[in-house]
Amino acid sequence: METIVIIGWTASLASTISFLPQVIQTWKTRNTKDLSLMMYSIFVVAVMLWSIYGLMIKSLPMVITNTTIFFMASFILIFKLKHG
Repeated sequence: METIVIIGWTASLASTISFLPQVIQTWKTRNTKDLSLMMYSIFVVAVMLWSIYGLMIKSLPMVITNTTIFFMASFILIFKLKHG
């Protein structure tokens, strides 16, 4: 496997894992009071666009990472809208 592919997959894994604690904390506490609605709104749009970009350039690590983070960030955004 090429070094660039290893770096891509490692970055993908690290990015996805780094978002999990916030998802777990939000799920457990149902508390989104201290989370920024504007930040999560913009972030959800950004990772959606990164997913589209990844599809266009055929980058599997980029697509998987950003699609996964899109769903996790959307989950938090929905919680923020419902419970915030």
